[in-house]
Amino acid sequence: MTTATSWLDIVRPNQAVSRSTMQIVIGVQVAVALLLWWLSPWAALPKPNEVFPAVAKLWLEQGLGPELVTSFWMNVQALAITAFISLGLAYLSVMPAVRPIVAAVAKGRFLGLSGLTFIFTLMVGGGRPLKLALLVFGMTVFFVTSMAAVVAAIPKSSFDHARSLRMSEWEVVWDVVVLGTLDQAIEVFRQNAAIGWMMLTMVEGISRSEGGVGAMLLNQNKHFHLAEVFGIQILILLVGLVQDYGIGVFKNAVCPWANLTLERR
Repeated sequence: MTTATSWLDIVRPNQAVSRSTMQIVIGVQVAVALLLWWLSPWAALPKPNEVFPAVAKLWLEQGLGPELVTSFWMNVQALAITAFISLGLAYLSVMPAVRPIVAAVAKGRFLGLSGLTFIFTLMVGGGRPLKLALLVFGMTVFFVTSMAAVVAAIPKSSFDHARSLRMSEWEVVWDVVVLGTLDQAIEVFRQNAAIGWMMLTMVEGISRSEGGVGAMLLNQNKHFHLAEVFGIQILILLVGLVQDYGIGVFKNAVCPWANLTLERR
C-alpha cells in the first residue's frame, strides 16, 4: 500500500489505518481545536493564556489538588458499589423472578436526582453518605440497563452448548453469563465511570460539606470566574481520560480476545 493510498484511507469508510497514522490524525485535530479556541471571536470565552495561569493559581492557593483527590476517591467508591449492585442484578436476571426488579431499576433512569435528594437524606443522612447514595443511584440505573441488555442478548446456542457439556444451570450461568460477557461488563463499567464524573458536579453541589472539584467549580461559576471554570473542566476531562485509558488497558489485559473482531477490514 502506498503512502498516498494510506492517507486517503482516513476519509474512506470502514478502513483500518496504522496506529502511527491515527496518532498523527489525532494530533492534527487537537492542534486545530486549540487554534480555533485561541482565535475564537467570542470575547467572553477565556483563552488558553488565561485558563492555564488560573489553574495554577487554584492549585497553589486554593487547594485544587486535594479537592480533586477527594472527588476521585468519591467516584471510585461509588463505582465499586455500583458495579457490585448492577452486575449482581444483571446476572440474576436469568431468573424470571428477578427480571421485574431489574426492569424497575432500569426505569429509574428517567428520574431526576434533585427530586430524590430529600428521600435519600432521610435514608442515609447528609454529607458524604448522601453524595455517595445519589452518585450510586445515578450510575446504577444506567449500568443495570446496559448490562441487562447484554445478558438478554446472549444467544440460546451458547446456553445449549454449555448444557451439552453436562454443566448444571448455575455452572451455565457462571460460564456463559458471567465469564462469557466479562469484556462487555468491563466496557459498561468504563462508560459508567465517565457518567460518574459528569454527575459529580451536581452531587457535590447538593452537599458541599467535604468539598471536591464539583463544589469548587460551582463556586467559581457563581462568581463568573470563567477562566477558573474552564480550567477545572479541562482538569476533570484529563483525569477522566486517564481513568478511561486505564480501564481500557485493564480490559485488554484481562480480555485480550475482545478486540479480535473489531477490525474494519
